[in-house]
Amino acid sequence: MQVATWNVNSIRSRLDHVTGWLKDHPVDLLCLQETKVVDDGFPKDPFQELGYQCYVYGQKSYNGVALISREQIPVHLGFGAILEAEIVGDLDDQKRVIAGIVGDICVVNLYVPNGSSVGSDKYDYKLRWLALLKQYLAALLDKHPYLNVCGDFNIALEDIDIYNPEGKEKHIMSSPVERQALQDVLSLGFKDAFRKFHPEGDHYSWWDYRAASFRRNLGWRIDHHYLSPPLYDRATACAIDVEPRKLEKPSDHAPVIVEYE
Repeated sequence: MQVATWNVNSIRSRLDHVTGWLKDHPVDLLCLQETKVVDDGFPKDPFQELGYQCYVYGQKSYNGVALISREQIPVHLGFGAILEAEIVGDLDDQKRVIAGIVGDICVVNLYVPNGSSVGSDKYDYKLRWLALLKQYLAALLDKHPYLNVCGDFNIALEDIDIYNPEGKEKHIMSSPVERQALQDVLSLGFKDAFRKFHPEGDHYSWWDYRAASFRRNLGWRIDHHYLSPPLYDRATACAIDVEPRKLEKPSDHAPVIVEYE
């Protein structure tokens, strides 16, 4: 089974890129982030023509997540599908969480808030969101021991995940508090699928549009597959496909694919 995660930075702008990629890489489940479209506006027909089902949780112009699945699957939309409303509060106002059950595996697709800048209101929101994510995943683990948590985490967890970690302490996506917040989530037992197969550096999934960052490989690895221990043991491969980043007017992210038995 293959599961891919990809922040497409607008599904309508990148539709041909995504459907073309699926034709060449017919994964079982494609997890999309930053779709930037309301549910009724999601372009389902091109995916259905390829034999896929679309499950979407979106909003106008911002955020949005989707699951593109080869088979019909049950899905959960938002934190509120698992946690009580008083616990979730305002953290489902932005559409950032969708989960689907494929066989014995639960796949959680996330678009973690960026946080804007260290110490800002959006940064505080990000930390609150990550704290709730831990509660959400803990509840899911009680029912789904085989859990794949993937998406755009907007956090480079280690220095090896950044082309130049100098000044990381003050940089959004690499500040110590953000990293610790993600470590707290992973303390539930999750392991990084990519590092199982690629312990070395110089692998990135996001490159800024500016300063010829992609051509110079000035990237960050912020798109991840984190697996629960029994699923981690079943993982047989994990890779970043940089080819879509070479296309004209690409997303600034590349797909990351995990494969397991």
